[in-house]
Amino acid sequence: MAPTSIPPAPDVPGAEHVHSGKVRDLYRLTEGPYAGHLLMVASDRISAFDFMLEPAIPGKGTILTRMSLWWFEQLVDLVPAHVVSLDVPAGLEGRAVVCEPLEMLPVECVARGYLTGSGLLEYDADGTVCGIDLPAGLVDGSRLEQPIFTPATKAELGDHDENVSFEAVVETVGRATAETLRELTLAVYARAEAMARARGIILADTKLEFGRRPDGTIVLADEVLTPDSSRFWPATEWQPGRTQPSYDKQIVRNWLLSPASGWDKDSGTAPPVLPAEVVERTRERYAEAGRLLTGESY
Repeated sequence: MAPTSIPPAPDVPGAEHVHSGKVRDLYRLTEGPYAGHLLMVASDRISAFDFMLEPAIPGKGTILTRMSLWWFEQLVDLVPAHVVSLDVPAGLEGRAVVCEPLEMLPVECVARGYLTGSGLLEYDADGTVCGIDLPAGLVDGSRLEQPIFTPATKAELGDHDENVSFEAVVETVGRATAETLRELTLAVYARAEAMARARGIILADTKLEFGRRPDGTIVLADEVLTPDSSRFWPATEWQPGRTQPSYDKQIVRNWLLSPASGWDKDSGTAPPVLPAEVVERTRERYAEAGRLLTGESY
Protein backbone atom coordinates (compact mmCIF):
# COMPACT_ATOMS: atom_id res chain seq x y z
CA MET A 1 0.00 0.00 0.00
CA ALA A 2 1.37 3.43 -0.92
CA PRO A 3 2.39 5.81 1.87
CA THR A 4 -0.67 8.02 1.40
CA SER A 5 -3.20 5.34 0.47
CA ILE A 6 -6.45 5.44 2.41
CA PRO A 7 -9.18 2.84 1.86
CA PRO A 8 -12.32 4.13 0.13
CA ALA A 9 -14.83 5.55 2.60
CA PRO A 10 -17.89 3.35 3.07
CA ASP A 11 -21.22 4.59 1.78
CA VAL A 12 -23.48 6.08 4.43
CA PRO A 13 -27.21 6.32 3.60
CA GLY A 14 -28.42 9.92 3.69
CA ALA A 15 -24.93 11.37 3.50
CA GLU A 16 -22.36 12.32 0.88
CA HIS A 17 -18.66 11.74 1.40
CA VAL A 18 -16.62 14.94 1.74
CA HIS A 19 -13.13 13.95 2.85
CA SER A 20 -11.08 11.17 4.44
CA GLY A 21 -7.99 11.51 6.59
CA LYS A 22 -5.75 8.85 8.06
CA VAL A 23 -8.33 8.05 10.75
CA ARG A 24 -11.56 9.94 10.11
CA ASP A 25 -14.11 10.01 7.31
CA LEU A 26 -16.20 13.17 6.91
CA TYR A 27 -19.65 13.28 5.32
CA ARG A 28 -22.32 15.93 4.75
CA LEU A 29 -25.78 14.80 5.84
CA THR A 30 -28.36 15.19 3.09
CA GLU A 31 -31.42 13.85 4.88
CA GLY A 32 -33.10 14.01 8.25
CA PRO A 33 -33.21 16.65 11.01
CA TYR A 34 -29.50 17.40 10.69
CA ALA A 35 -29.36 17.79 6.92
CA GLY A 36 -26.56 20.21 6.06
CA HIS A 37 -24.55 19.27 9.14
CA LEU A 38 -21.41 17.16 9.02
CA LEU A 39 -21.00 13.54 10.10
CA MET A 40 -17.52 12.70 11.42
CA VAL A 41 -16.72 8.99 11.65
CA ALA A 42 -13.63 7.69 13.46
CA SER A 43 -12.32 4.52 11.85
CA ASP A 44 -10.05 1.87 13.35
CA ARG A 45 -7.30 2.69 10.82
CA ILE A 46 -3.75 3.15 12.03
CA SER A 47 -0.68 4.58 10.32
CA ALA A 48 3.01 4.95 11.04
CA PHE A 49 5.84 6.61 9.15
CA ASP A 50 3.23 7.90 6.65
CA PHE A 51 2.10 4.39 5.72
CA MET A 52 -1.39 3.08 6.31
CA LEU A 53 -1.04 -0.25 8.12
CA GLU A 54 -2.90 -3.53 8.13
CA PRO A 55 -4.83 -4.72 10.00
CA ALA A 56 -6.75 -1.97 11.77
CA ILE A 57 -6.90 -1.75 15.58
CA PRO A 58 -10.32 -3.11 16.68
CA GLY A 59 -12.34 -0.54 18.61
CA LYS A 60 -9.82 2.27 18.18
CA GLY A 61 -12.34 4.61 16.55
CA THR A 62 -14.81 4.09 19.38
CA ILE A 63 -12.14 4.78 22.01
CA LEU A 64 -11.07 8.01 20.27
CA THR A 65 -14.67 9.19 19.94
CA ARG A 66 -15.57 8.46 23.56
CA MET A 67 -12.44 10.16 24.85
CA SER A 68 -13.07 13.27 22.74
CA LEU A 69 -16.66 13.50 23.91
CA TRP A 70 -15.55 13.22 27.55
CA TRP A 71 -12.97 15.96 27.11
CA PHE A 72 -15.38 18.25 25.27
CA GLU A 73 -17.57 18.12 28.38
CA GLN A 74 -14.63 18.96 30.67
CA LEU A 75 -13.74 22.00 28.54
CA VAL A 76 -17.18 23.41 27.76
CA ASP A 77 -16.66 26.42 30.03
CA LEU A 78 -13.45 27.31 28.16
CA VAL A 79 -14.54 26.85 24.55
CA PRO A 80 -17.64 25.49 22.78
CA ALA A 81 -17.36 22.18 20.92
CA HIS A 82 -18.50 21.35 17.41
CA VAL A 83 -20.61 18.33 18.44
CA VAL A 84 -24.33 18.79 17.77
CA SER A 85 -25.75 15.29 18.25
CA LEU A 86 -24.91 11.64 18.76
CA ASP A 87 -27.97 10.62 16.71
CA VAL A 88 -25.98 9.03 13.90
CA PRO A 89 -26.90 6.57 11.11
CA ALA A 90 -27.32 2.93 12.10
CA GLY A 91 -24.08 1.01 12.43
CA LEU A 92 -22.01 4.08 13.34
CA GLU A 93 -23.09 4.38 16.96
CA GLY A 94 -20.19 5.04 19.30
CA ARG A 95 -17.73 6.06 16.61
CA ALA A 96 -19.49 8.98 14.92
CA VAL A 97 -20.81 12.42 15.81
CA VAL A 98 -22.94 15.00 14.06
CA CYS A 99 -21.12 18.30 14.10
CA GLU A 100 -21.39 21.90 12.99
CA PRO A 101 -20.19 22.97 9.57
CA LEU A 102 -17.46 25.48 10.42
CA GLU A 103 -14.87 27.56 8.65
CA MET A 104 -11.85 25.53 9.74
CA LEU A 105 -8.83 27.65 10.62
CA PRO A 106 -5.72 26.46 8.73
CA VAL A 107 -3.50 26.16 11.81
CA GLU A 108 -2.47 23.16 13.90
CA CYS A 109 -2.66 24.61 17.40
CA VAL A 110 -0.06 22.85 19.54
CA ALA A 111 0.68 23.37 23.23
CA ARG A 112 3.85 21.89 24.70
CA GLY A 113 4.64 21.50 28.38
CA TYR A 114 7.55 19.14 27.76
CA LEU A 115 10.27 19.07 25.13
CA THR A 116 10.20 16.15 22.70
CA GLY A 117 9.46 15.24 19.10
CA SER A 118 9.81 17.93 16.45
CA GLY A 119 10.20 20.54 19.19
CA LEU A 120 13.29 18.75 20.48
CA LEU A 121 14.79 18.58 16.99
CA GLU A 122 14.35 22.32 16.51
CA TYR A 123 15.69 23.06 19.99
CA ASP A 124 18.78 20.93 19.41
CA ALA A 125 19.42 22.83 16.19
CA ASP A 126 19.08 26.42 17.41
CA GLY A 127 17.78 26.55 21.01
CA THR A 128 14.26 27.60 20.05
CA VAL A 129 10.87 26.10 19.29
CA CYS A 130 8.71 28.04 16.84
CA GLY A 131 10.89 31.08 17.46
CA ILE A 132 10.53 30.86 21.25
CA ASP A 133 13.88 30.91 23.07
CA LEU A 134 14.28 28.14 25.63
CA PRO A 135 16.90 27.67 28.37
CA ALA A 136 20.09 25.78 27.58
CA GLY A 137 20.61 22.23 28.77
CA LEU A 138 17.17 20.77 28.07
CA VAL A 139 16.92 17.13 26.97
CA ASP A 140 14.28 14.79 25.58
CA GLY A 141 11.40 14.83 28.08
CA SER A 142 12.41 17.99 29.95
CA ARG A 143 9.53 19.86 31.54
CA LEU A 144 9.31 23.47 30.41
CA GLU A 145 9.05 26.30 32.92
CA GLN A 146 5.82 27.40 31.25
CA PRO A 147 3.80 25.68 28.51
CA ILE A 148 4.34 27.23 25.09
CA PHE A 149 2.16 27.67 22.00
CA THR A 150 3.96 26.08 19.05
CA PRO A 151 1.68 26.20 16.00
CA ALA A 152 2.19 24.27 12.79
CA THR A 153 0.90 24.35 9.25
CA LYS A 154 -1.73 21.82 8.24
CA ALA A 155 0.07 19.47 5.87
CA GLU A 156 -1.46 17.58 2.98
CA LEU A 157 -1.83 13.84 3.39
CA GLY A 158 1.58 12.19 3.24
CA ASP A 159 3.42 15.36 4.21
CA HIS A 160 4.53 16.44 7.66
CA ASP A 161 3.17 19.43 9.56
CA GLU A 162 5.76 22.19 9.70
CA ASN A 163 6.32 24.19 12.89
CA VAL A 164 5.86 27.92 12.35
CA SER A 165 6.20 31.09 14.41
CA PHE A 166 3.34 32.94 16.03
CA GLU A 167 3.83 35.76 13.53
CA ALA A 168 3.23 33.27 10.71
CA VAL A 169 -0.13 32.47 12.29
CA VAL A 170 -0.88 36.21 12.47
CA GLU A 171 -0.18 36.48 8.76
CA THR A 172 -2.52 33.55 8.07
CA VAL A 173 -5.57 34.35 10.24
CA GLY A 174 -5.01 37.89 11.56
CA ARG A 175 -3.65 39.04 14.90
CA ALA A 176 -6.90 38.98 16.88
CA THR A 177 -7.73 35.42 15.80
CA ALA A 178 -4.12 34.27 16.33
CA GLU A 179 -4.13 35.63 19.87
CA THR A 180 -7.45 33.91 20.57
CA LEU A 181 -6.12 30.60 19.26
CA ARG A 182 -3.02 30.91 21.44
CA GLU A 183 -5.07 31.79 24.52
CA LEU A 184 -7.55 28.94 24.01
CA THR A 185 -4.87 26.37 23.22
CA LEU A 186 -2.89 27.16 26.36
CA ALA A 187 -6.07 27.25 28.48
CA VAL A 188 -7.15 23.82 27.22
CA TYR A 189 -3.67 22.44 27.82
CA ALA A 190 -3.51 23.83 31.37
CA ARG A 191 -6.89 22.30 32.26
CA ALA A 192 -6.11 18.94 30.70
CA GLU A 193 -2.54 18.76 32.02
CA ALA A 194 -3.72 19.25 35.60
CA MET A 195 -6.50 16.68 35.23
CA ALA A 196 -4.19 14.13 33.63
CA ARG A 197 -1.49 14.65 36.26
CA ALA A 198 -4.03 13.99 39.01
CA ARG A 199 -4.67 10.64 37.31
CA GLY A 200 -1.01 9.68 37.08
CA ILE A 201 -0.49 10.71 33.47
CA ILE A 202 1.73 13.43 32.01
CA LEU A 203 0.29 15.37 29.09
CA ALA A 204 3.49 16.29 27.27
CA ASP A 205 1.84 18.11 24.39
CA THR A 206 -1.39 18.21 22.43
CA LYS A 207 -2.64 19.31 19.03
CA LEU A 208 -5.98 21.08 18.67
CA GLU A 209 -8.04 22.24 15.72
CA PHE A 210 -10.47 25.13 15.77
CA GLY A 211 -13.19 26.37 13.45
CA ARG A 212 -15.21 29.57 13.24
CA ARG A 213 -18.98 30.02 13.17
CA PRO A 214 -20.55 32.61 10.86
CA ASP A 215 -20.88 34.94 13.87
CA GLY A 216 -17.13 34.72 14.52
CA THR A 217 -17.27 32.38 17.52
CA ILE A 218 -14.23 30.10 17.75
CA VAL A 219 -15.18 26.44 18.26
CA LEU A 220 -13.08 23.41 19.26
CA ALA A 221 -13.38 20.81 16.49
CA ASP A 222 -12.16 17.43 15.24
CA GLU A 223 -10.80 15.27 18.09
CA VAL A 224 -9.43 16.48 21.40
CA LEU A 225 -6.91 15.04 23.86
CA THR A 226 -6.78 11.51 22.49
CA PRO A 227 -3.66 9.34 22.13
CA ASP A 228 -3.68 10.21 18.41
CA SER A 229 -3.53 13.97 19.03
CA SER A 230 -1.55 14.10 22.28
CA ARG A 231 1.49 12.62 23.97
CA PHE A 232 0.46 10.93 27.21
CA TRP A 233 3.23 9.48 29.41
CA PRO A 234 2.94 7.40 32.61
CA ALA A 235 4.01 9.85 35.33
CA THR A 236 5.79 7.16 37.34
CA GLU A 237 8.02 6.30 34.36
CA TRP A 238 8.97 9.85 33.36
CA GLN A 239 12.73 10.17 33.05
CA PRO A 240 14.18 13.12 31.10
CA GLY A 241 17.02 12.29 28.77
CA ARG A 242 15.38 9.38 26.98
CA THR A 243 12.34 8.52 24.88
CA GLN A 244 9.38 8.22 27.26
CA PRO A 245 6.96 5.28 27.19
CA SER A 246 3.64 6.57 25.90
CA TYR A 247 -0.04 5.74 25.53
CA ASP A 248 -0.25 5.67 21.75
CA LYS A 249 0.94 3.65 18.76
CA GLN A 250 4.51 3.49 20.04
CA ILE A 251 4.17 -0.30 20.21
CA VAL A 252 3.50 -0.35 16.46
CA ARG A 253 6.41 1.96 15.66
CA ASN A 254 8.78 -0.06 17.85
CA TRP A 255 7.83 -3.31 16.13
CA LEU A 256 8.20 -1.83 12.64
CA LEU A 257 11.69 -0.59 13.54
CA SER A 258 12.71 -3.89 15.12
CA PRO A 259 14.52 -6.74 13.32
CA ALA A 260 11.40 -8.85 13.89
CA SER A 261 9.49 -6.89 11.24
CA GLY A 262 12.16 -7.37 8.59
CA TRP A 263 11.24 -3.94 7.19
CA ASP A 264 13.33 -0.88 6.37
CA LYS A 265 11.19 2.26 6.63
CA ASP A 266 13.48 4.05 4.15
CA SER A 267 13.19 1.34 1.51
CA GLY A 268 10.03 2.72 -0.07
CA THR A 269 8.34 -0.67 0.27
CA ALA A 270 5.08 -1.18 2.10
CA PRO A 271 5.30 -2.28 5.75
CA PRO A 272 4.46 -5.87 6.67
CA VAL A 273 1.16 -6.90 8.20
CA LEU A 274 1.05 -6.24 11.93
CA PRO A 275 1.16 -9.38 14.10
CA ALA A 276 -1.93 -10.14 16.17
CA GLU A 277 0.03 -9.58 19.38
CA VAL A 278 1.07 -6.07 18.32
CA VAL A 279 -2.50 -5.23 17.33
CA GLU A 280 -3.88 -6.43 20.68
CA ARG A 281 -1.22 -4.69 22.76
CA THR A 282 -1.88 -1.46 20.88
CA ARG A 283 -5.62 -1.75 21.46
CA GLU A 284 -4.98 -2.35 25.16
CA ARG A 285 -2.73 0.73 25.33
CA TYR A 286 -5.42 2.98 23.83
CA ALA A 287 -8.04 1.49 26.13
CA GLU A 288 -5.81 1.96 29.17
CA ALA A 289 -5.35 5.64 28.35
CA GLY A 290 -9.10 6.08 28.08
CA ARG A 291 -9.76 4.26 31.33
CA LEU A 292 -7.13 6.13 33.34
CA LEU A 293 -8.11 9.57 32.06
CA THR A 294 -11.89 9.33 32.04
CA GLY A 295 -12.52 6.70 34.70
CA GLU A 296 -14.77 4.84 32.26
CA SER A 297 -14.43 1.24 31.16
CA TYR A 298 -13.15 0.67 27.63
